[in-house]
Amino acid sequence: MAANQLEDVVQRWRTTEDFKPEDHELFLNAGHTCIAQGDYTQLLDFIKEEANQHIVRSMGSGLLPALVNEVLRKDRSPANCQAILNQLVQICSVKELLDILLQQVEDTDPNAIADTITVLMPLIQSVLLRMSESKAHGLALALDSLQKQISKLPVPYSHKQEQEDVYGLCRCCTAVLTFVQPFVQEVKNQDTNSMATKQRAALLKFCMKSLREPLLQVQLDREANMTEISPLWNFATEIMAILAVIQQSLPKILFYPLRGKEDTISEKDAFHLNESRACMAYLLFVQLIAIEVFPAVFSPVFVLQCNMEYINLLLSRKDESWILKGLDLHVKCLERVTDCSLPVELLELKPFHEVPKNLITIMIDCLIQHLRGKSLVVFQLFIEKLNGEAKHTFFRRIMKTSHHAGVESIIIKNIKNQVERCRKSAYDDSWFEGTPLISLLRETLILPQGHETDLLHGMDRVMESLNLLRYLLIQERKISTGIWTDLCHIADSYTKLLRLCLSMSKSYYGTELKRLREDKKIKAKEFKEASRKRSVQSLLVKTETLGNMPCEAQDKVLQCALVTYDLMESLVVHIEEIIEDSQK
Repeated sequence: MAANQLEDVVQRWRTTEDFKPEDHELFLNAGHTCIAQGDYTQLLDFIKEEANQHIVRSMGSGLLPALVNEVLRKDRSPANCQAILNQLVQICSVKELLDILLQQVEDTDPNAIADTITVLMPLIQSVLLRMSESKAHGLALALDSLQKQISKLPVPYSHKQEQEDVYGLCRCCTAVLTFVQPFVQEVKNQDTNSMATKQRAALLKFCMKSLREPLLQVQLDREANMTEISPLWNFATEIMAILAVIQQSLPKILFYPLRGKEDTISEKDAFHLNESRACMAYLLFVQLIAIEVFPAVFSPVFVLQCNMEYINLLLSRKDESWILKGLDLHVKCLERVTDCSLPVELLELKPFHEVPKNLITIMIDCLIQHLRGKSLVVFQLFIEKLNGEAKHTFFRRIMKTSHHAGVESIIIKNIKNQVERCRKSAYDDSWFEGTPLISLLRETLILPQGHETDLLHGMDRVMESLNLLRYLLIQERKISTGIWTDLCHIADSYTKLLRLCLSMSKSYYGTELKRLREDKKIKAKEFKEASRKRSVQSLLVKTETLGNMPCEAQDKVLQCALVTYDLMESLVVHIEEIIEDSQK
């Protein structure tokens, strides 16, 4: 029997402490037999007996893997098994225990990550609390191993998924907070000695990793958390609180990172640290977590400038949660800035160049509609915060680099709005009147491809350009500001080239429409096949090929194109009439 076998081993070893490899093997075999047969009570009594302590201290740690596996089994009561584990972690060598437990974490079954590490965490915590000199190093190793496994768990996307917690991420986050609390308290109570410094560094690394994974992927909602408890919201709150407790200044982490230290780490690790800081900025300024401990001495412009690097990082990713955090952070930073106050010098900074580019990319290419809409709102808000010179510079830059008619139409509309503001007595901005305005118009009111410009594709830009010209001519005729001659010259050059493009486009589209309708009359039954072979096949409208459309859809597209050209032509005629009437 297992009990008799174990008793024989005890009788032989109670009088010695010099255990050989075969002794270890015999002890483990006896112990494993007890575990396999469920003799937990007798094994527990053996371990507790004072006369056996040196035996357990020398060889008991080898039973840990088998005991952990028993606890994880769902078909047995783990109470006594758990009690044995609790005894072993208080008796055996801390070094051996930590090595074995961390190996257990490393070897975790991918399908049982949450169950395994929530069992192992209290055991590892007990071992670490017994350590003295090497505690900080052991804590760092343990947190690294645990976070490596936690990062493999899928992040809940919705509040419902968070409550269901199918994969156990929320459970793990709650457990790891319990795991670190004694060590946080120790750091709080300790002086700034070398051991406390190392332990603080291990906790700081844990917090920064947690900000990146999982918090950067989590969808947090402050208002929803007011009504229902969210484990992930609580995790975010506690991580920020731990940073404050371990005497880490949030401004120092966000705005004044220790570049000297970062020079000693890899480029990948430095990038990951920036991702963590980006998440911290989001939690602080958007969700207002720990905002009460953030100094109020920093100006809104300084906060925006410092956060632009993090905003750029978030917007440059393709993940919805990252983009949404970047947009929300950008909005919150901009909202605190006074309108028309950002100086042109900021536009020379790389993040102030990259962020608008990323916003434009999202507006144009993102497949998620609410992100496209929100990026447009943020883009417009950024424009409103620039001062006159900065707006003037920004508009010229976007018109040269965006290469998208929709974006260009937004800029042209903003130029009109700025001119309108300037003509009000309460608003004075010399950058949108006189020579600076004419200079901007000469670069803006053009057809990029000359007479080969695709007017249908560039319809938004053309229509806004014509509306701007019409507005400026009417206003200049009412209240002269000295730009009439230059304005007429710009209008004349633009409308002449536009008329040439309109003539060519209307002729081409009219011919295609006529041919399409003739084909329909002559060969109605064979229309689909015949229409694919005709020249209409190569005609592009936006990103669709007419030849791939049904016959009725082709007809409507061609008619809409002709109606659009008629509308453009009517605006051209109106502009020409304004100039002619003024000359009379």
